[in-house]
Amino acid sequence: MHIDDTPVPAGPTTHPAGDGGSVRSWASQLEPNTLEQAKRSARSPAVSGPIALMPDAHWGMGATVGSVIPTESAIIPAAVGVDIGCGMIAVETDRTAEDLPDSLGPVLRGIGRAIPAGFDRHQHPTAAATTWLKHHPLDTDVELTTKNHRSIPQQLGSLGGGNHFVEVCLDERGHVWVVLHSGSRGIGNVLAKAHIGAARNLCRDTERALEDRDLAYFLADDPGFGAYIRDMLWAQDYALANREQMMNAVLRVLRDVLGTVGERQRINCHHNYTEREVHDGRELWITRKGAIRARAGDRGVIPGSMGTASYIVSGLGHPGSYTSASHGAGRRFGRKEAKRRFDVAEFESAMAGRTWQRSKATELLDESPMAYKDIDAVMADQADLVRIDHRLEAIVNYKGTS
Repeated sequence: MHIDDTPVPAGPTTHPAGDGGSVRSWASQLEPNTLEQAKRSARSPAVSGPIALMPDAHWGMGATVGSVIPTESAIIPAAVGVDIGCGMIAVETDRTAEDLPDSLGPVLRGIGRAIPAGFDRHQHPTAAATTWLKHHPLDTDVELTTKNHRSIPQQLGSLGGGNHFVEVCLDERGHVWVVLHSGSRGIGNVLAKAHIGAARNLCRDTERALEDRDLAYFLADDPGFGAYIRDMLWAQDYALANREQMMNAVLRVLRDVLGTVGERQRINCHHNYTEREVHDGRELWITRKGAIRARAGDRGVIPGSMGTASYIVSGLGHPGSYTSASHGAGRRFGRKEAKRRFDVAEFESAMAGRTWQRSKATELLDESPMAYKDIDAVMADQADLVRIDHRLEAIVNYKGTS
């Protein structure tokens, strides 16, 4: 089904950055410090074209969250970030609202039992994790601790914390979907930090000028370049498998409650990653930090906050964005600021009508809907980047908290 009442897009605004760099922005909600950070990235000698800012862009550690960065013969590890391969997975089931029980508490509790969250992990690796790692062993030069090695199989199939979540949703037709957000867990973080540190040291030792040390980069002929690419690609595959295994576990929970549950479609997409692509006749590394690939026909998942809508989309292949689109609503306020500004009563009001971890409202306050940008404004800003196929409203929300 195609929802075809999307607004006419305004298109990007171009901001000169100096030193020949520039930023193309699709964001109507753009803070000055976010734009300045993106301009710093655009001036980096490692960057090989304009930076594209998505409509959910906001300030981030290193590169701007919601930015797309082209590099020809260099890579910036901190631009990919510490949650390598973080992304979304969504499954449309063959069940509808009419099939759901009056109380969804058993679904929420079942997800909590099936999916370790926060700092939790599987006490023993699942059979699926063991099988995947047998066929995808990690071959890295990064020195790992015994704890790191142990966590790799135990965390495969776990959610993590922060803004990671599982939701059961209904679309505009009343069809039941499952949507999940997670990444490469602890091992992705360990690998990323090791390579970010190595890039900083290399730039210092070779006296490469940096406006921000988090823009430290490897050139293609640097010894660390190939090592980073190898570990980064493995972590992206781990993140993809992590989401697949959790999705399978959630579908088993639904089957326990509803009986038979079949799949109509499955979409699994990264939004913190880099990939070699061809744009405007040039082969480039395209780093998407908080952005999804949106080539013509690419399926994507763009979540709002835990109290607003999420969207299933198809890419339109806009060349100016390096065929990319936003990864979500994007934060308006940092975690500490959100806890200062908002209270639990506001949060509970925003979550009305959903089954969620209400007993943990104080702990989850920094993830409240008020801390995020307006997802509908974000979608309007990128009407030339993606087509909306389905709008999803969550009826069950399970957040990544222990």
